[in-house]
Amino acid sequence: MSEEKEALFSKNNRALLTDPLSDNNPITVQVLGICSALAITVQLKPAIVMSIAVLFVLVFSNLIVSLLRNMIPSRIRIIVQLLVVASLVILVDQVLKAYAYDVSKELSVFVGLIITNCIIMGRLEAFALANGPWKSVLDGIGNAAGYGFILIVVAFFRELLGSGKLLGYEILGHKGKTIAESTGLYQLGYENNGFMLLSPMALITVGIIIWVHRSKNRKLIEN
Repeated sequence: MSEEKEALFSKNNRALLTDPLSDNNPITVQVLGICSALAITVQLKPAIVMSIAVLFVLVFSNLIVSLLRNMIPSRIRIIVQLLVVASLVILVDQVLKAYAYDVSKELSVFVGLIITNCIIMGRLEAFALANGPWKSVLDGIGNAAGYGFILIVVAFFRELLGSGKLLGYEILGHKGKTIAESTGLYQLGYENNGFMLLSPMALITVGIIIWVHRSKNRKLIEN
């Protein structure tokens, strides 16, 4: 039992979970999945939901493709991978429409675009086809967590600085029609930065995160 436990949670297996959060982050290092990072990070809630959706799709698609890897003919492997991912995305989309319709409307077509997310197809092709189910699950969790972390960080700053709110709750105070009617920072004359709600600021925010991440990690500094 102890040997089995050691194999499941060996150093190499733990690295599958931790590397995508730092040295091999899919967004800041591999620069994948940028489109959704720019499009659905105006508010924190859709960013969190998208992160959970990608986590579900990536983990289970990795698992399924890994289980089928020895039965998939090489010449149709991309078609099989797309079929697996598309089925899982349809399931996610229907669940969102049934239980979180408002968020589903906010995410719009971007839920469907998970099918073509470079991170998912890249992990299926580069990892799940060559490794066992357990490692593939860990790889899926790690990469989805690395992707989701960046998404949530970007959405956090955009919503907070752009509208003074987080998850719809007023964090910086209430902005009234006049300073006298305002509370919190707005009473001191603070103004929301409307630029943070525009798409170019999403790109700039992601760029700053990439710069900070690379500058703090010596392994990522290009010679």
